[in-house]
Amino acid sequence: MAFRNYMGFWTVLRRELSRFWSIKRQTLFGPLLETYLYISVFGAALGSRIQDLEGYSYTAFIIPGLLLMAIAMNAFSNNSSSLLQQKLQRAIDDQLSSPVSNTALMVAFTLGGFIRGAIIATVSFMTAALLIDLPVVHPLLLISSLAICGLFFASLGVLVGLRSETFDNVSFYQTFIIQPLIFLGGIFYSVSLLSEPFKTLTQFNPMHYMINTVRYGMLGDADVNPYLSLVIISVVTALIIGVNLRLFQKGYRLRQ
Repeated sequence: MAFRNYMGFWTVLRRELSRFWSIKRQTLFGPLLETYLYISVFGAALGSRIQDLEGYSYTAFIIPGLLLMAIAMNAFSNNSSSLLQQKLQRAIDDQLSSPVSNTALMVAFTLGGFIRGAIIATVSFMTAALLIDLPVVHPLLLISSLAICGLFFASLGVLVGLRSETFDNVSFYQTFIIQPLIFLGGIFYSVSLLSEPFKTLTQFNPMHYMINTVRYGMLGDADVNPYLSLVIISVVTALIIGVNLRLFQKGYRLRQ
Protein backbone atom coordinates (compact mmCIF):
# COMPACT_ATOMS: atom_id res chain seq x y z
CA MET A 1 0.00 0.00 0.00
CA ALA A 2 2.85 2.39 0.82
CA PHE A 3 4.41 1.71 -2.58
CA ARG A 4 1.08 2.36 -4.32
CA ASN A 5 0.70 5.65 -2.47
CA TYR A 6 4.22 6.68 -3.38
CA MET A 7 3.75 5.82 -7.06
CA GLY A 8 0.34 7.49 -7.14
CA PHE A 9 1.68 10.57 -5.39
CA TRP A 10 4.61 10.83 -7.81
CA THR A 11 2.33 10.30 -10.82
CA VAL A 12 -0.05 13.10 -9.80
CA LEU A 13 2.82 15.41 -8.88
CA ARG A 14 4.58 14.72 -12.17
CA ARG A 15 1.36 15.51 -14.02
CA GLU A 16 1.07 18.80 -12.13
CA LEU A 17 4.66 19.72 -12.96
CA SER A 18 4.25 18.74 -16.60
CA ARG A 19 1.06 20.78 -16.76
CA PHE A 20 2.72 24.13 -16.12
CA TRP A 21 6.06 23.20 -17.71
CA SER A 22 4.41 22.33 -21.03
CA ILE A 23 3.08 25.89 -21.29
CA LYS A 24 6.04 27.57 -19.62
CA ARG A 25 5.78 30.72 -21.73
CA GLN A 26 2.47 31.38 -20.00
CA THR A 27 3.07 29.88 -16.57
CA LEU A 28 6.76 30.74 -16.01
CA PHE A 29 8.06 33.32 -18.46
CA GLY A 30 4.94 35.51 -18.19
CA PRO A 31 5.14 35.94 -14.40
CA LEU A 32 8.92 36.44 -14.62
CA LEU A 33 8.44 39.21 -17.16
CA GLU A 34 5.80 40.78 -14.93
CA THR A 35 8.17 40.78 -11.94
CA TYR A 36 10.98 42.22 -14.06
CA LEU A 37 8.68 45.01 -15.27
CA TYR A 38 7.72 45.85 -11.69
CA ILE A 39 11.39 46.10 -10.76
CA SER A 40 12.29 48.12 -13.83
CA VAL A 41 9.31 50.49 -13.91
CA PHE A 42 8.96 51.14 -10.20
CA GLY A 43 12.69 51.01 -9.57
CA ALA A 44 13.50 53.42 -12.41
CA ALA A 45 10.48 55.70 -12.22
CA LEU A 46 9.99 56.00 -8.47
CA GLY A 47 13.49 54.99 -7.42
CA SER A 48 14.93 58.08 -9.10
CA ARG A 49 12.56 60.27 -7.07
CA ILE A 50 12.70 58.34 -3.80
CA GLN A 51 16.35 58.21 -2.83
CA ASP A 52 15.83 55.73 -0.01
CA LEU A 53 13.07 54.22 2.08
CA GLU A 54 13.69 53.03 5.63
CA GLY A 55 17.42 53.38 4.92
CA TYR A 56 17.44 51.25 1.75
CA SER A 57 17.23 52.03 -1.93
CA TYR A 58 13.65 51.99 -3.16
CA THR A 59 14.33 49.11 -5.55
CA ALA A 60 15.81 46.96 -2.78
CA PHE A 61 12.87 47.86 -0.53
CA ILE A 62 10.20 46.58 -2.95
CA ILE A 63 11.91 43.35 -4.04
CA PRO A 64 10.94 41.27 -0.93
CA GLY A 65 7.30 42.09 -1.57
CA LEU A 66 7.65 41.24 -5.25
CA LEU A 67 9.17 37.87 -4.36
CA LEU A 68 6.27 37.16 -2.04
CA MET A 69 3.77 38.22 -4.68
CA ALA A 70 5.47 35.97 -7.25
CA ILE A 71 5.32 32.84 -5.11
CA ALA A 72 1.87 33.64 -3.72
CA MET A 73 0.01 34.39 -6.94
CA ASN A 74 1.55 31.54 -8.89
CA ALA A 75 1.12 28.92 -6.18
CA PHE A 76 -2.51 29.95 -5.67
CA SER A 77 -3.50 30.25 -9.33
CA ASN A 78 -1.80 26.98 -10.30
CA ASN A 79 -3.53 24.87 -7.67
CA SER A 80 -6.97 26.47 -7.80
CA SER A 81 -7.20 26.28 -11.60
CA SER A 82 -5.64 22.82 -11.86
CA LEU A 83 -7.94 21.23 -9.30
CA LEU A 84 -11.02 22.91 -10.80
CA GLN A 85 -9.98 21.76 -14.27
CA GLN A 86 -9.62 18.20 -13.02
CA LYS A 87 -13.13 18.39 -11.58
CA LEU A 88 -14.70 19.83 -14.72
CA GLN A 89 -13.02 17.27 -16.96
CA ARG A 90 -13.99 14.44 -14.58
CA ALA A 91 -10.33 13.37 -14.46
CA ILE A 92 -10.44 13.61 -10.66
CA ASP A 93 -12.90 10.67 -10.63
CA ASP A 94 -10.23 8.26 -11.84
CA GLN A 95 -7.77 9.52 -9.25
CA LEU A 96 -10.28 9.17 -6.42
CA SER A 97 -11.16 5.61 -7.47
CA SER A 98 -7.49 4.61 -7.63
CA PRO A 99 -5.65 2.95 -4.68
CA VAL A 100 -3.86 6.24 -3.98
CA SER A 101 -4.81 7.72 -0.62
CA ASN A 102 -6.59 11.06 -0.37
CA THR A 103 -3.63 12.37 1.63
CA ALA A 104 -1.22 11.57 -1.22
CA LEU A 105 -3.53 13.26 -3.74
CA MET A 106 -3.89 16.38 -1.62
CA VAL A 107 -0.13 16.67 -1.01
CA ALA A 108 0.63 16.20 -4.72
CA PHE A 109 -1.80 18.94 -5.76
CA THR A 110 -0.40 21.26 -3.09
CA LEU A 111 3.23 20.72 -4.04
CA GLY A 112 2.54 21.29 -7.73
CA GLY A 113 1.68 24.96 -7.24
CA PHE A 114 4.26 25.40 -4.51
CA ILE A 115 7.06 24.24 -6.82
CA ARG A 116 5.87 26.51 -9.62
CA GLY A 117 5.81 29.52 -7.28
CA ALA A 118 9.21 28.60 -5.81
CA ILE A 119 10.79 28.41 -9.27
CA ILE A 120 9.48 31.84 -10.24
CA ALA A 121 10.49 33.41 -6.91
CA THR A 122 13.99 31.91 -7.15
CA VAL A 123 14.60 33.09 -10.71
CA SER A 124 13.13 36.51 -9.83
CA PHE A 125 15.56 36.80 -6.93
CA MET A 126 18.51 35.82 -9.15
CA THR A 127 17.42 38.36 -11.76
CA ALA A 128 17.06 41.11 -9.17
CA ALA A 129 20.49 40.26 -7.71
CA LEU A 130 22.01 40.83 -11.16
CA LEU A 131 20.35 44.24 -11.46
CA ILE A 132 21.18 45.70 -8.05
CA ASP A 133 23.31 45.00 -4.99
CA LEU A 134 20.77 42.98 -3.04
CA PRO A 135 21.45 42.33 0.67
CA VAL A 136 20.34 39.15 2.43
CA VAL A 137 20.71 39.76 6.15
CA HIS A 138 18.94 36.64 7.43
CA PRO A 139 19.06 34.03 4.65
CA LEU A 140 17.51 31.21 6.70
CA LEU A 141 14.57 33.39 7.73
CA LEU A 142 14.17 34.60 4.14
CA ILE A 143 13.98 31.05 2.78
CA SER A 144 11.73 29.89 5.63
CA SER A 145 9.30 32.79 5.27
CA LEU A 146 9.02 32.42 1.49
CA ALA A 147 8.57 28.66 1.82
CA ILE A 148 5.87 28.88 4.48
CA CYS A 149 4.04 31.72 2.71
CA GLY A 150 4.27 29.77 -0.54
CA LEU A 151 2.85 26.68 1.16
CA PHE A 152 0.08 28.84 2.62
CA PHE A 153 -1.01 30.09 -0.79
CA ALA A 154 -0.58 26.68 -2.40
CA SER A 155 -2.89 25.20 0.25
CA LEU A 156 -5.30 28.10 -0.12
CA GLY A 157 -5.37 27.43 -3.87
CA VAL A 158 -6.34 23.81 -3.21
CA LEU A 159 -9.10 24.96 -0.85
CA VAL A 160 -10.49 27.46 -3.37
CA GLY A 161 -10.23 24.86 -6.14
CA LEU A 162 -12.28 22.48 -4.01
CA ARG A 163 -14.96 25.05 -3.30
CA SER A 164 -15.14 26.57 -6.78
CA GLU A 165 -17.52 25.36 -9.46
CA THR A 166 -16.47 27.71 -12.28
CA PHE A 167 -13.32 29.60 -13.25
CA ASP A 168 -15.17 32.81 -12.39
CA ASN A 169 -15.15 31.69 -8.76
CA VAL A 170 -11.37 31.27 -8.85
CA SER A 171 -10.90 34.61 -10.61
CA PHE A 172 -13.01 36.34 -7.96
CA TYR A 173 -10.78 35.18 -5.10
CA GLN A 174 -7.60 36.05 -6.98
CA THR A 175 -8.66 39.40 -8.45
CA PHE A 176 -10.84 40.87 -5.74
CA ILE A 177 -9.39 39.44 -2.53
CA ILE A 178 -5.81 38.17 -2.72
CA GLN A 179 -4.30 40.64 -5.17
CA PRO A 180 -5.72 43.79 -3.49
CA LEU A 181 -4.59 42.56 -0.07
CA ILE A 182 -1.08 41.98 -1.39
CA PHE A 183 -0.84 45.40 -3.03
CA LEU A 184 -2.23 47.08 0.10
CA GLY A 185 0.10 45.12 2.37
CA GLY A 186 3.08 47.40 1.81
CA ILE A 187 4.90 46.08 -1.25
CA PHE A 188 5.59 49.51 -2.74
CA TYR A 189 5.54 51.66 0.38
CA SER A 190 6.31 51.65 4.07
CA VAL A 191 3.33 51.57 6.39
CA SER A 192 5.04 54.22 8.52
CA LEU A 193 4.34 56.71 5.73
CA LEU A 194 0.58 56.18 5.94
CA SER A 195 -1.76 58.44 7.86
CA GLU A 196 -4.65 57.29 10.00
CA PRO A 197 -6.94 55.42 9.62
CA PHE A 198 -5.03 53.63 6.83
CA LYS A 199 -2.08 52.79 9.09
CA THR A 200 -4.39 51.06 11.56
CA LEU A 201 -6.38 49.31 8.84
CA THR A 202 -3.17 47.85 7.44
CA GLN A 203 -2.59 46.05 10.74
CA PHE A 204 -5.62 43.87 9.88
CA ASN A 205 -4.18 42.86 6.53
CA PRO A 206 -2.51 39.43 6.83
CA MET A 207 -0.35 40.14 3.77
CA HIS A 208 1.26 43.01 5.66
CA TYR A 209 2.81 40.53 8.09
CA MET A 210 3.91 38.15 5.35
CA ILE A 211 5.59 40.91 3.35
CA ASN A 212 7.37 42.28 6.40
CA THR A 213 8.59 38.84 7.43
CA VAL A 214 10.17 38.33 4.01
CA ARG A 215 11.52 41.90 4.08
CA TYR A 216 13.15 41.32 7.45
CA GLY A 217 14.83 38.19 6.13
CA MET A 218 16.32 40.15 3.25
CA LEU A 219 16.89 43.66 4.64
CA GLY A 220 16.91 43.08 8.39
CA ASP A 221 14.14 45.65 8.91
CA ALA A 222 10.38 45.22 9.39
CA ASP A 223 7.33 46.97 10.81
CA VAL A 224 6.30 43.85 12.75
CA ASN A 225 7.87 41.08 14.80
CA PRO A 226 8.96 38.70 12.00
CA TYR A 227 9.39 35.62 14.18
CA LEU A 228 5.97 35.92 15.80
CA SER A 229 4.44 36.55 12.37
CA LEU A 230 6.15 33.45 10.98
CA VAL A 231 4.81 31.29 13.81
CA ILE A 232 1.26 32.55 13.24
CA ILE A 233 1.52 32.03 9.47
CA SER A 234 2.79 28.50 10.08
CA VAL A 235 -0.14 27.69 12.38
CA VAL A 236 -2.70 29.05 9.91
CA THR A 237 -1.04 27.12 7.08
CA ALA A 238 -1.22 23.92 9.11
CA LEU A 239 -4.92 24.57 9.77
CA ILE A 240 -5.65 25.04 6.07
CA ILE A 241 -3.77 21.83 5.24
CA GLY A 242 -5.84 20.03 7.88
CA VAL A 243 -9.08 21.40 6.40
CA ASN A 244 -8.01 20.37 2.89
CA LEU A 245 -7.19 16.85 4.06
CA ARG A 246 -10.56 16.55 5.76
CA LEU A 247 -12.38 17.79 2.65
CA PHE A 248 -10.46 15.37 0.41
CA GLN A 249 -11.36 12.50 2.71
CA LYS A 250 -15.03 13.48 2.55
CA GLY A 251 -14.89 13.99 -1.22
CA TYR A 252 -16.21 17.54 -0.79
CA ARG A 253 -17.24 18.90 -4.22
CA LEU A 254 -14.68 16.72 -5.93
CA ARG A 255 -17.24 15.26 -8.31
CA GLN A 256 -19.10 17.80 -10.43
